[in-house]
Amino acid sequence: MEVEIKRDYYLNQLIARMDNGLIKIVTGIRRCGKSYLLRTLFKKYLKDQGISEDHIIEMAFDLYDNIEFRDPAVFYPWAIKQIEDGEKYYFLLDEVQLLGDFVSVLNGLADKKNCDVYVTGSNAKFLSRDIATEFGGRGDEIHMYPLSFAEFMTVYDGHYYDGWNEYITYGGIPIIVLAETDDQKIALLDNLFKETYIRDIVVRNKIRNAGEMEALLDILSSAIGSLTNPNKLQKTFRSVNQSKITATTITKYIEYLKDSFLIEEAKRFDIKGKSYIGTPMKYYFMDMGLRNARLNFRQMEVTHSMENVIYNELRKRGFNVDVGNITVIESGKDGKAVKKQLEVDFICNKGSKKYYIQSAYSLETEEKTAQEIRPFKKIHDSFKKIVITSNTPKPFYNDEGILIMNVFDFLLKPDSLEN
Repeated sequence: MEVEIKRDYYLNQLIARMDNGLIKIVTGIRRCGKSYLLRTLFKKYLKDQGISEDHIIEMAFDLYDNIEFRDPAVFYPWAIKQIEDGEKYYFLLDEVQLLGDFVSVLNGLADKKNCDVYVTGSNAKFLSRDIATEFGGRGDEIHMYPLSFAEFMTVYDGHYYDGWNEYITYGGIPIIVLAETDDQKIALLDNLFKETYIRDIVVRNKIRNAGEMEALLDILSSAIGSLTNPNKLQKTFRSVNQSKITATTITKYIEYLKDSFLIEEAKRFDIKGKSYIGTPMKYYFMDMGLRNARLNFRQMEVTHSMENVIYNELRKRGFNVDVGNITVIESGKDGKAVKKQLEVDFICNKGSKKYYIQSAYSLETEEKTAQEIRPFKKIHDSFKKIVITSNTPKPFYNDEGILIMNVFDFLLKPDSLEN
């Protein structure tokens, strides 16, 4: 029996956007579940609402059987021919970045009064950088991530402590989660990287030296949660790889990795100056299993893994996430003024909501607790300040009004930050 993974968070977003006149665009990393969302879960919902099968028009452009339909001169007439009456038609189009001139084609379909268009895509350069501009204001994006920890636990047979170890090791790509053995998971992750993600990036961007880009990917995999920039990465290449790669080429490769949704970039924000600082920045992987596979499952630090998972969860919940920076002047040992930089792991913004969050795997001593909350004491506003840890029994507020929360309470309760 096939296991159905519920993706209600995304399904409900599609349902809420039905018949709004816009092109619904589900973006996300390859194999994160976009096709399943659109062509299984959403299609089932449509049929449950009484929509007949012949009014649900599907096309998967990544299948060899449909390769001829990548030509807009073939696909568009075919699509128009499917519309036989005045009833509503729902177009579910998969991996639409493979369709030539897809913006014009989709706008043409969406212009029909009885067509509601839903598409998926795995390439940010084509689909996500400026959807409003590309589609003339007719694009409506839903960005999809691999399984969150809460989604993962709906199909994991065991306690969430054990599930956590599995999740931060092998990640949340659905086909990996459903694989039965560790060996299968490792083999699938390795194959996905080589045959899907790397190949996609190399072919799409016509990269001549794929080894250089893969070496960069390895360095970024080792450096999650660490501040870095192209110049610093260039020095690492020189010392470790004896490479003459330029900072410009590194910047270009990073853009390719971001465009494929493999990594995301968190910028630094000066909390007191209320402005972005620029470099260095942090990079986080969209899936911990893919990150770990790059390093052959070495460097499995739970501290960095937890920080990466928290970042992904915040992004999944729709927050813009920056790294906070606070410059303070303090007296040194000799009594002279010393300038120091304090860091807040995440500043999260969504509309009027704003949170400052520290990821601290363990608060085993008073000194460690003081270290984590020290930056919060330098922030003079009333937005909620939160420390997420792994060893707090249940959420509580300390004497400074800072919320200390267990990572499982944070991840498993969708409204955890509002408590």
